[in-house]
Amino acid sequence: MLVFHGALILVVDGAKMSLFRNRGREAAIDLEMLEHRVTHSKSTADMGTDKPGRSFSSAGAGRSAYESTDFHQMEEDKFAEAAINTLNGLAQQSKFDFIIVAAPHVLGVMRHHYSADLKKRLVAEIDKDFAGRPSTEVAELLQDYPK
Repeated sequence: MLVFHGALILVVDGAKMSLFRNRGREAAIDLEMLEHRVTHSKSTADMGTDKPGRSFSSAGAGRSAYESTDFHQMEEDKFAEAAINTLNGLAQQSKFDFIIVAAPHVLGVMRHHYSADLKKRLVAEIDKDFAGRPSTEVAELLQDYPK
């Protein structure tokens, strides 16, 4: 994949985010770390204390439980939204290309929050979980994509 000079690359999952800029040229990607964030959310068991509710059948003696809320996943989704909001802000100020590398679930959450400016400048979405990996591995992924 051609990654133009100055392109911004967001690598994110539900707990880690790295923002890189390509200092190199299209054929020789050289990523510079601009920002790195890590969050630690508690497990759902630590955050939720109540048992899931019960529903009763209107006819007969049938009962069933409601599915319990996954608080941990909700926290990870909020982190992904915050990461894309950072990119939305940069898209308003920048004229460079954007590339997003994210875990598949996180990518799905973030797509709902893309700004119009970001959509215009977004050149690639890669559904791989590369968060927390060094810039050299991210550069190799970009160089080999799509293969």
